[in-house]
Amino acid sequence: MRKILTTILLTLTCMLTMQAQRPRIGLVLGGGGAKGAAEVGALKAIEAAGIQVDYIAGTSIGAIVGCLYAAGYTAAELEQLFTEQEWLSLLTDRREDLSSEPLKTVDGVTYILGFPVIDLNNKAFGVLGGNRVEQVLDSMLALKGAVEFERLKIPFRCVAAEMLTASEVVLSEGTVPQAVRASMAIPGLFKPVTIDGRKLIDGGMMNNLPVDVVRAMGADYVIAIDLQQNQHESREPVDAGIISGIGDLIGLGEVVDWAVNRPDINKHNANRDSADIYVNPPLPDYEASSFGNKSMRRMIDIGEAATRDALQARRRE
Repeated sequence: MRKILTTILLTLTCMLTMQAQRPRIGLVLGGGGAKGAAEVGALKAIEAAGIQVDYIAGTSIGAIVGCLYAAGYTAAELEQLFTEQEWLSLLTDRREDLSSEPLKTVDGVTYILGFPVIDLNNKAFGVLGGNRVEQVLDSMLALKGAVEFERLKIPFRCVAAEMLTASEVVLSEGTVPQAVRASMAIPGLFKPVTIDGRKLIDGGMMNNLPVDVVRAMGADYVIAIDLQQNQHESREPVDAGIISGIGDLIGLGEVVDWAVNRPDINKHNANRDSADIYVNPPLPDYEASSFGNKSMRRMIDIGEAATRDALQARRRE
């Protein structure tokens, strides 16, 4: 019996030592609307390669995919979600009971074929609340017992932006559905989400490929899935001059500086270059609005193939 116990202890010690020596893998999932289906394909390739993900950071649609994977949903389950869910209705808060009405106003909200286009009750910048997305995420995460960040199986962070100061906000606590809804609140389309007194909008405004965020979480090795198709050259910061001064007068000086300098471009390029495995699925024929089962399925296949090729290329090095 003593020999058996000794053998078990030695085996456990070896396993723990190997686990401690294994590089910690961080996964970054960028924003890009419907093109996020390619990230599901990337997860399929990562699982097939036997890679264990230790940390996840995501922006916008990448935050949706990332939080569900962090909660314990498999790539196969996410594939089913992406190919069967009515994403257009989900993301636009469409009222199916009004889908046959050309024009209808209900409780101060004007709908065209069920899609909300004007909300007289809303004083915020954006007409869509994103409530259905938050409700679906809440129910899906609840099934895994992971509505709060600390209950996720894989540590997860999502990126949003503070609207008035044009500053990056990394969300890591509280309820995941609310944080993810903030991360995907596209300015002018979705209402900002207020968290801790800050009005938050889509994180792509500041950091659409948060490699630096997952590094800060403790990742030694980073796999980044970038949905952005048009890359831009980094630029030197410039003084916005009188335009910035006018912005200051109305409390939007930082936003004006952002529009002139576009710091998100420099950050994207730096993060792209610092990833250990960078995957940019070729999606020139698809847009952020390319929702639909056939498009989703094709983008999943493209993401899977691109990630598989990138992983195999790194192994040959």
